[in-house]
Amino acid sequence: MRLSAPILIAGFGSAGRRHFRNLRSLGYRKFVFLRSGLGVLNDREIADFPSTHSLEVALSYKPKIIVVTTPSATHLEIALAAAEAGCDLYIEKPLGHDLKNIDRLLAAIRKRHLVAMVGCQFRFHPMLVELRAMICRGQLGCIAGAAAEYGEYLPGWHPWEDHRNSYSARAELGGGAILTLIHPLDYLHNLFGEWRRIQASVRRVSSLDTPAGEDWSDINVEFVNGVLAHAHVDYVQRPATHRLSVVGDRGRAICDFEAGELRWWPTQGEMIERRVPDGFERNTMFLDAMHHFLHCVRDRTEPQIPIADGIAVLKMALEARRVASDQIDA
Repeated sequence: MRLSAPILIAGFGSAGRRHFRNLRSLGYRKFVFLRSGLGVLNDREIADFPSTHSLEVALSYKPKIIVVTTPSATHLEIALAAAEAGCDLYIEKPLGHDLKNIDRLLAAIRKRHLVAMVGCQFRFHPMLVELRAMICRGQLGCIAGAAAEYGEYLPGWHPWEDHRNSYSARAELGGGAILTLIHPLDYLHNLFGEWRRIQASVRRVSSLDTPAGEDWSDINVEFVNGVLAHAHVDYVQRPATHRLSVVGDRGRAICDFEAGELRWWPTQGEMIERRVPDGFERNTMFLDAMHHFLHCVRDRTEPQIPIADGIAVLKMALEARRVASDQIDA
C-alpha cells in the first residue's frame, strides 16, 4: 500500500524504533515523529524526518496513520486526538492505563470509519495460531482450564537505562507487571472469550526497587464458558519464561514461546510436536502484526485485534489490579 501522507510515530523508545525500522523494511519512506525529548536512545537515524514535542504540530503534517508507542498512560489521549483528526490507529499494548476517554475514542473511530488495532504481537506467534486452531477444531475436546506464565527480568530489558525510571516500573506512566505484560490476558481472552470473575494478588520484589511495586502477580480468571485460567506475570525471572498450557478432556497442549514449540499430548496416541518455521524470530511477530494492520487499512477491514478486544483485556487487567489492591488494603 502506498501512502502520500506521512506515518506519525508517537514515541521513539525501543518500541517506536522497532516500528520505524519495520515500516521502512516494508517500503514506507515518509514519517513524522512525536517525541517527549526525554529518550536516551540515539536518534541519528531519524534526523532527516520532521520531529516535534507537540501533538498539534505533529497532526498538522496530515498523517493518515499513527503508531502510538508512548508510555501507556498517554495512549488514549494521543489516540483520541489522532482519531478526531482522521488517522487510522495502531496502538501498542496496553490500550491505556484507565478507561478515561474510551467512549470518546470509540465514537471517533465509528464516526470516521477508522481502522484501529491494538499491538499485541503474540497473537501472531505461529504456535499460538496453531493452538487456537486446534481448540477451534475440537482436538483438545472440552477445555477445562489453562495456565499462562510470563516472566522476564526487568533490569535486563533496556540495559542502557535505569529500569526504575522506565515507564514499566512507574505506575503514573501506566507501568507495573499486569499492564506491561498483558499478553497472557490478551490471548486468554482471545481463546476463551468473555470473563465472569477475577481473583488476583500482587507483591513487591524489594531488590527491584520499582516505584510501582507491582513486580509479581498471579491472576485467576473464570470465563463465561466455564474455562478456569491462571495467568502469572513477573519482572524477576532469569532466563525469561513464557508458556501457555491448555487442558481439555481429549488432551493437553503446551505452547512454549521461548522455545518456539507447541507440544500436544492426545488422550490416545503419541505426543505431537510443532516448531516455528525456519527464520522465525521475535521481530517476525511485530512485522506480521504491522503487515496485517496495513492490509486492513488498505482494504478498510476490521483487524484481528480490534479496539473492542483491547477494551475487554484492559478491563480484565484493571479488575485484577483492583482486586489485588483491595486485598492489600484489607
